[in-house]
Amino acid sequence: TDLLCIGEMGIGNTTIAAAINLALYGGEAEDWVGPGTGSEGDVLARKVAAVKQAVEFHREHLSDPLEVLRRLGGREIAAMAGAILAARMEKIPVLIDGYVATAAAAILKAANPSALDHCLIGHVSGEPGHLRAIERLGKTPLLALGMRLGEGTGAALAAGIVKAAAACHSGMATFEQAGVSNKSHE
Repeated sequence: TDLLCIGEMGIGNTTIAAAINLALYGGEAEDWVGPGTGSEGDVLARKVAAVKQAVEFHREHLSDPLEVLRRLGGREIAAMAGAILAARMEKIPVLIDGYVATAAAAILKAANPSALDHCLIGHVSGEPGHLRAIERLGKTPLLALGMRLGEGTGAALAAGIVKAAAACHSGMATFEQAGVSNKSHE
């Protein structure tokens, strides 16, 4: 059984994810911006300011999710969104890993409400806006480990659960096949 795990690695991409979520879902920048790889104090304040400034600058163009991607996202976000969409076309289930990949998925969901029907969320990260974004997608994470690793680690851990569930489902015998009777024993 094929399974695609979508994750990312990099520096600064949680700031982009926060801007995308703010543009799609509203609220305050502080609701979506978190420490990423450990930002605090002035650095965290600059991240919040950058997200506010980017969303405000593009405000009049953000009603279309693909414009949100074009104006606020990067190539990595577009690539993840494209991979999720391609997997749907090929009927391959997807495990989404982390805040940045969830932002890519959010763009697809905003464009088409059924776009993520083939997706599961591998885990919820320690990034404060991640759970909020997952809830907006109407999904429940398989794992809640509070990791901030990215790189597909949460999806890799959740993949074992998904593969085991698929094996149980496809290998489970019916009562008839297992020789289980409905007759009561007297």
